[in-house]
Amino acid sequence: MKRLIFTITICLAASFTFAQSTPADSARNTIDTTTTHNKHVKVKLGFGDDVPQVNINSNGPDTTYHAHKAPGFSFGVTFSRIDLGFATLIDNGSFTLSDKNKFLSYRQWKTSNFGFDVLQFGYRFNSAFKIYVSGGFDWTHIRLRNDITIQRNAPVLTYVQDSIHFSKNRFSSTYLRIPLSFYYRSHEDDRGNYFRLVAGPEIGILLNGRVKQISEENGKQKFNDDYHFAKLRKGVFVRMGYGIMGLYAKYYFNDMFENSPDQKGLRNFSFGLTFGF
Repeated sequence: MKRLIFTITICLAASFTFAQSTPADSARNTIDTTTTHNKHVKVKLGFGDDVPQVNINSNGPDTTYHAHKAPGFSFGVTFSRIDLGFATLIDNGSFTLSDKNKFLSYRQWKTSNFGFDVLQFGYRFNSAFKIYVSGGFDWTHIRLRNDITIQRNAPVLTYVQDSIHFSKNRFSSTYLRIPLSFYYRSHEDDRGNYFRLVAGPEIGILLNGRVKQISEENGKQKFNDDYHFAKLRKGVFVRMGYGIMGLYAKYYFNDMFENSPDQKGLRNFSFGLTFGF
């Protein structure tokens, strides 16, 4: 929880800084690097939609800052679409876990989803519409209720019942996320804010699974394995909001776990707040 609070603080601070900057300030923050052909390519670190526009023409890329959101391609390193919310398990269409999955009983208010994007490439059609593909990271932390240990290197997802009590028993997955976003924004109001709607498909590539436990007997322990998490997950997402903050929801069509028949039909749904989108 302390980590989540710290993340929110950083996001809001970055948002405030960006809101106070002007196009000229943004241009001064551009990093100018020279290629071997003496061509200049400008790369800017941005927050939210603050990514430089690159117009492709016969004379090479034009990386001039365009405040009027002219059509063109864009590429940038960013820290955006910061999702902070809850994760929910859906067992064959039900929010109640079946008997085979009761060992995954979890504390809803401590089961979280967190993620953000660090790269994006896209094309803007006009000030209202654009499409882009991005890359980032996504974590799902399941806070287990039971004093169990999910087993590593097991033929199927399995566990053992422990004789000690865990003050924290967290079952987590980390994915590289690659969403394809269709972006719409309304006209700016008098305050310079506008409504945004972003939706599209998303794929995730498994990076790691982890069990983290804290107990008086063993202290803090961490165990890494793939834990039969789906190596490739496919889903859809939607984000909508006003200003720098909004709401998001994500649903994955394939099962959370693979090669584990008892978990067939167990899927992941996440929702919460999103920043810098």
